[in-house]
Amino acid sequence: MRSKFRIFVCNQQKMAKDKATPTNEQLDFNTFKQQVLLDYQLACESREASLLGRKEVLTGKAKFGIFGDGKELAQIALAKQFQNGDWRSGYYRDQTFMMAIGQLTVQQYFAALYAHTDTEKEPSSGGRQMGGHFSTRALDANGNWKNVMEMKNSSSDISPTGGQMPRLLGLAHTNTPHHSRPSGTPPYRS
Repeated sequence: MRSKFRIFVCNQQKMAKDKATPTNEQLDFNTFKQQVLLDYQLACESREASLLGRKEVLTGKAKFGIFGDGKELAQIALAKQFQNGDWRSGYYRDQTFMMAIGQLTVQQYFAALYAHTDTEKEPSSGGRQMGGHFSTRALDANGNWKNVMEMKNSSSDISPTGGQMPRLLGLAHTNTPHHSRPSGTPPYRS
């Protein structure tokens, strides 16, 4: 198991960089084949993380877990369309999506499962959210705003069914002008 885990750790950041192929370019067969293999590898590794996490909960090593197995393919497809400046308003269980956009590593996934309080190890919430709930940080270590137009963003997940929908509509309302305004103009304000 340890060697599988090490392979996953080594390949995950490479996959996030390699998977970002522009959609308007024509792919040759070898590039396409490599992309499919990287996507398959990510799906398998995310599934293995889910299975291992479930085992940790069932054996009492972790207190509670929600796992994303069975949703890998749809999340990889969504990640391919997700651009810098976009916002995700998730329900939960979107670990494969977060891994595919380079915002979650397996170490961070398990740090969240064990509620690690160090935001370097568990950047979504510093161990304050239920496992399987993800977010990205809009503030840097000094408390300054990051440029959210240069990163892929995720608002903090919540569990109530449909609870993400009002937030999603608000994000869509404010995000659309960001993508359509000329570069360098101030953000949309209502």
